[in-house]
Amino acid sequence: MNTSKKAERLKKAPALKANVAPELAHRVPPGQTTTDRFPILHEGEVPEYDMSTWTLRVFGEVEEEKEFTYEQLMALPQIKQMNDIHCVTRWSKLDTEWEGIRFTDLMKLVQVNPEAQYVMIHADQDYETNLPLEDLLHDNILLAHSFDGEQLTAKHGWPLRLLVPHLYFWKSAKWIRGIEFMKEDRPGFWERNGFHNYADPFREQRFSGEDLGLPEDEWHHKDFD
Repeated sequence: MNTSKKAERLKKAPALKANVAPELAHRVPPGQTTTDRFPILHEGEVPEYDMSTWTLRVFGEVEEEKEFTYEQLMALPQIKQMNDIHCVTRWSKLDTEWEGIRFTDLMKLVQVNPEAQYVMIHADQDYETNLPLEDLLHDNILLAHSFDGEQLTAKHGWPLRLLVPHLYFWKSAKWIRGIEFMKEDRPGFWERNGFHNYADPFREQRFSGEDLGLPEDEWHHKDFD
């Protein structure tokens, strides 16, 4: 797929007609429809890991760069929480259960410089997405390893993915390997390819330009877990 053309292709397609129960309308952003399944969407191949060498690197605007093993992360306080999640391809999944480490708990182990205002999340395969640091300080931002009471499947981001439920789900990067603190913002992978820099679902911030809609079958024919 030519990713540089994806945003333009999606803009020109007819919009999905959402079918949301009235009692759920306040939880479902405009233009979204709900699903009980969990679509699998990503670019590239699903990575395989040797967990004996896997690390999460924290670098950039920090006093000292650090690397954490999976065992070190699992020794931190573990949080379970319920969240609604929303994908830019117009599906929303309500009451999803996640388990992981609060981003703020990891930050307690890192001395972040006061100048840091943004974060770039680095993930396999060669994926990155940018967020304001302020957004990652919410209590419900997780480095997640489990979903619905089970270890994440490889296709959904095992061994570790970010969970940022208040933004479109491309910001919740799978297979994260690095957290870079930055003084200034810079666009990530999809942000460089026509998608919105911030990605608020309730403001329909899908694209960096005019949003003309997404195709009805963008996610219906994908794999599901």
